[in-house]
Amino acid sequence: MKPEHKQAAVRRLQTSIGHLQAVLRMVEDEAYCPDIMKQLSAVQGSLERVNRVVLRNHLETCVAEAMQKGRTEEIVDELMTALKFEPSVTGSSGRVPARSRG
Repeated sequence: MKPEHKQAAVRRLQTSIGHLQAVLRMVEDEAYCPDIMKQLSAVQGSLERVNRVVLRNHLETCVAEAMQKGRTEEIVDELMTALKFEPSVTGSSGRVPARSRG
């Protein structure tokens, strides 16, 4: 990984761990469910940001190198597989997409 992406990922993961530990304490202390859900949402958002940092690193390094070497089909297949894990691409954020009006 590029050093700047590694640092960003590590920092965000450490933040996520802290949030998750706080949520665990909330569950153990039987905190109000909506408060727990709000904090879980924050953890999920933090992890999604880590995922974007890792994806950016992959695009800037592995994908760029593969494209330069002419391995286009291989890298496209790999990206399609990797993007299954990116909620902003897969739509697994829980939001229902708006229907287009025609």
